[in-house]
Amino acid sequence: MPAPSFVPSASQASTVVLPPGAWMTVLDCLVDRFPAISRAQWENRFARARVLDERGVPLTPEHPYRRGLRVHYYREVPLERPIPVKERILHLDDHLLVADKPHFLPVTPAGEFVEETLLRRLIRETGNPYLVPLHRIDRHTAGLVMFSTNPDSRGPYQQLFPTRRIDKAYEAIAPALPDIAFPHTRHSRIVRGEPFFRMREADGEPNSETRLEVIDAGRELWHYRLLPITGRTHQLRVHMAGLGAPICNDPFYPAVAPAGEPDDYNRPLQLLARSLAFDDPVTGARRAFESALSLSTVLPSGALA
Repeated sequence: MPAPSFVPSASQASTVVLPPGAWMTVLDCLVDRFPAISRAQWENRFARARVLDERGVPLTPEHPYRRGLRVHYYREVPLERPIPVKERILHLDDHLLVADKPHFLPVTPAGEFVEETLLRRLIRETGNPYLVPLHRIDRHTAGLVMFSTNPDSRGPYQQLFPTRRIDKAYEAIAPALPDIAFPHTRHSRIVRGEPFFRMREADGEPNSETRLEVIDAGRELWHYRLLPITGRTHQLRVHMAGLGAPICNDPFYPAVAPAGEPDDYNRPLQLLARSLAFDDPVTGARRAFESALSLSTVLPSGALA
């Protein structure tokens, strides 16, 4: 079956609120606001209906500028490099899609990745432009990601995560922690660090909580089950590093890998979103999904023996 053509949907776009200024058109404003994108590129996006108003209606290059206008647009990266991994759809129905995301693939467009993201790949594969991820996992993390397939039923599913009515379990391979009694609960305050994409633990009232269990205790590396109670950015990675057992092959913790280094597909982060379980807010049925992926790393001899 050929890949479906792109269907505009404001839910999949980036958004900008037009600032104060003396521009005549929306196009003029966007050209000034985003100097890295040429006027010709913006005109091409307008021509392909990739610039929309707040109702999702495509705008023309002549559309008058108005302060405060909410404009949706689709990011594009010229010559975007392919990511040589393949996602898998585990479940699809009238309300939900559950996919197994491989390591290195972003969930949504960001930075240098637009088309090479789980969201855009799934839209092309299913032909459903209304797919919206209900949660996120890091680009470096593999495992389950759940999407809403239907705008009419999206709200109740979106509330599962902030209200903590969904059980999430992760697995990780990391150095041994023989001096800690398991199961163990890590509480800490996680705040923004340096560089901007990195988090850190700080003094103050805890805002994060993870329960840790041991699946298999080897000589040098252990196989852990991680149960996040809260959902802070990089929470599991920060907590493991804070305990003195950074997850194997982590490019951010405890230290950031040198900038500009390409992804090493032979050394994926050893973190997997293993399972999701919840009571379906629409049907009332109990739902449970499990990743078909597994963790694999080049281990020192006898590390898990």
